[in-house]
Amino acid sequence: MTDTHPDAGNDGPLVLGIETSCDETGVGIVRGRTLLADAVASSVDEHARFGGVVPEVASRAHLEAMVPTIERACETAGIRLHDVDAIAVTNGPGLAGALLVGVAAAKALAIGLGKPIYGVNHLASHVAVDQLEHGALPEPCLAMLVSGGHSSLLRVEDVTVGVEPLGSTIDDAAGEAFDKVARLLGLPFPGGPHIDRAAREGSSVYVDFPRGLSSRRDLERHRFDFSFSGLKTSVARWVEARERAGEPVPVADVAASFQEAVCDVLTRKAVDAASSLGIEDILIGGGVAANSRLRTMAEERAAAKGIRVRVPRPGLCTDNGAMVAALGAEMVARGRTPSSLDLPADSSLPVTSVLAG
Repeated sequence: MTDTHPDAGNDGPLVLGIETSCDETGVGIVRGRTLLADAVASSVDEHARFGGVVPEVASRAHLEAMVPTIERACETAGIRLHDVDAIAVTNGPGLAGALLVGVAAAKALAIGLGKPIYGVNHLASHVAVDQLEHGALPEPCLAMLVSGGHSSLLRVEDVTVGVEPLGSTIDDAAGEAFDKVARLLGLPFPGGPHIDRAAREGSSVYVDFPRGLSSRRDLERHRFDFSFSGLKTSVARWVEARERAGEPVPVADVAASFQEAVCDVLTRKAVDAASSLGIEDILIGGGVAANSRLRTMAEERAAAKGIRVRVPRPGLCTDNGAMVAALGAEMVARGRTPSSLDLPADSSLPVTSVLAG
C-alpha cells in the first residue's frame, strides 16, 4: 500500500525513512512536513497462521521486501535516491533481527549516497508522524502511544531531544491484549481491527470487565501505568465458563465489553495526566490509535476538560516508514547531529533515547 500527499513546494529537508521494527517493511519519503510517499510491505499474512509475529519470518520478509519497497517509494515520490538529504531508520525498540535488516539497509544507503544517517526511536516516530497531517506539534503535549508492544504516556517538550515517560504497561500492552482476546473469540490475527468491527454490533455493558490499576490503592502507586493482563484473564474465564455450560459465546458483546474496558482505562489516565500537568493537547499514536472507540472516547473526555486531541489517520497510526522520515526531517531541520555509521540496532531501546549518537 502506498499513500501520498501532494508536494507542497520544496520547503524543508528531503528525507527517506526506513521502518522494520516488527512485521511491516515501511519506507517513507517526506519533504519537511509534507508526505511524498509511504510504501509498506506487510508480512502479517505469513504470521497469521501462527497467531502472532514470528521474528525469523519477519526478518526474512524484510530482506525480501526492502529493495522493491524503496524503489516503490522513490517512484511514488518522483525522486531519485541521490536526491535525498538524509536517511532515517528505526534503530529500536523492536525485534532484534528485524531491526538489523533496516539498520543495515540504511547504513548501506548512507555510505553509498554519502548522506547523513539518523537512527531514531520507534516510539518517538509515532509521535512525530502527526506533524505530517496536523502540522507542528504543540510544545508541550501529552502523547499516549498504544500498540502491540507498548502502552505509554509521555510528556513531549521537543520530540527531537527527548521525551519524559510518565507511565507504561507493567504486563500486557493494549495491542497484545486485543490479539489474545481475538484468539479467544475465534477472530483473526491481528486482533485489533476485528474486535473493533465486531464490537460495533455488540453491547459495551454486556459484561463488566475489570479496569486494571484503577483502584484507589493502585492509583497511588501506578497512577499513569497500565495493566491489561488481568482483563485478558477475566475475558478468558468468562468465555470458558460459557463454553463449559454449553452456552454460545456472544462474540460481539464480549468484544464490545472488552474494548470498552481497554479504552476506558487508556483515556481516563491520559486525560488525568494532561490535566494534572496543565497540558492542553493529547496526541494518540500507535496501531491501537486506529480503534474507533478509543478515538471517540478520548475526544469526548478531553473536550470535557478543555483539552484538544490529535490522532493521525489510521494509515499513519500503524508502523510505517513515513513516521521515521517525519522524525528524521525534524532532526535535520533543527540541526541535530547525525548518528554515527556504527549505530546499533537496540531491541530494548528506552523511549528517552530519541536519537542514536
